[in-house]
Amino acid sequence: MREIVHIQVGQCGNQVGAKFWEIISDEHGLDPNGQYHGDSDLQLERINVYYHEASGGNYVPRAILVDLEPGIIDSVRASCWGPMFRPDNFIFGHSGAGNNWAKGHYSEGAELVDAVLDVVRKEAETCDCIQGFQLTHSIGGGTGSGLGTLLISKIREEFPERLLNTFSICPSPKVSDTVVEPYNATLSIHHLIENSDETFCIDNEALYDICFRTLKLTSPTYGDLNHLVSLTMSGVTTCLRFPGQLNADLRKLAVNMVPFPRLHFFMPGFVPLTARGSEQYRTMTVPELTQQMFDAKNMMTACDPRCGRYLTVAAVFRGRMSMREVDEQMLNIQTKNSPYFVEWVPNNVKTAVCDIPPRGLKMSATFIGNTTAIQIIFKRIGHRFSLMYRRKAFLHWYTEEGMDEMEFVEAESNLDDLITEYQQYQEAEIEECGWEDDDEE
Repeated sequence: MREIVHIQVGQCGNQVGAKFWEIISDEHGLDPNGQYHGDSDLQLERINVYYHEASGGNYVPRAILVDLEPGIIDSVRASCWGPMFRPDNFIFGHSGAGNNWAKGHYSEGAELVDAVLDVVRKEAETCDCIQGFQLTHSIGGGTGSGLGTLLISKIREEFPERLLNTFSICPSPKVSDTVVEPYNATLSIHHLIENSDETFCIDNEALYDICFRTLKLTSPTYGDLNHLVSLTMSGVTTCLRFPGQLNADLRKLAVNMVPFPRLHFFMPGFVPLTARGSEQYRTMTVPELTQQMFDAKNMMTACDPRCGRYLTVAAVFRGRMSMREVDEQMLNIQTKNSPYFVEWVPNNVKTAVCDIPPRGLKMSATFIGNTTAIQIIFKRIGHRFSLMYRRKAFLHWYTEEGMDEMEFVEAESNLDDLITEYQQYQEAEIEECGWEDDDEE
């Protein structure tokens, strides 16, 4: 019941997705062949959210791996966790998108999308009661952004009632992989605004900072960054996969976190993050977790939440802990930092508690914030976009693929509108003369 179909698109999406399956398979006691070797019945109680049981008694991930070139798909297949995935669910082209959003969305991607949708339908049909879809992709490249957003719009058409949740790797201020990143990102955000229900914005610079500052890694690899992202993904989906004192699923999360349909871009975080060797100097308690969770240094998006205000926040705690203590700490943090929470949403914080901690930890917490500070990312992308678009630089690569120039104008204007909306709600105050005053009179 309540199954989720996972889709990973492009190089970055497949790397992050592969790490995510590695982590949750370990949590559910599965080996790389999908055989169960766990030590608790709780590991199997809700395993069918992400896996289905095959005839041989092994568990197969409900995952679809997509790319426009075979390289990364082959490396996932050849990795030690490769045998776990269903061979029919590897779908790839041979030409690649060459960092071009239009290639991924209109030409190369459009040829592959029907094959992907067939597999999506098959996976959805094997579910008893499908809850929704989750997609991992990057919005700066060609395949993850172009084909990823094409898939989202097609899935939205075909499954309008189901939730669509994306983990989107956003361009960073200092870590840039491609010159045309601002074009790809702006065109992707244009589609994410309209078609996604929840988008977790993660960026490489924030992940590098966490590795340097908190984890004290001198030369972090992409493997380290992907591990951080997959910890967050595992935390967000914990309450679906394990029983707990207080449950939350994707729909509950969306209902509590999204005050206006367009403002569904979240800033995630995970605690505890401790450098190797410093573990013995920290006590893991609910107050410590709560304090770390709201620390700007632990956010996985390169924008400071103190530059904006929280519309809503969700916190997923894992481990054996007192519900009363969790509620007290969350209330305490809201009271202390009241200027950073909008006052026209009286109870901004949603809490979920799951009894089962991650492997190797006594307790942990995942933070999800819907903050107006996220407009900093969109402003940054929008500024770089307009600098290039004003000169019509690199535009011919996109128009040659059959794309209309008008789409650039629409995407830019949609991004500007989103920034204005965030700013408007950041500055909104409660009306001085409210209904409570009328009653008193």
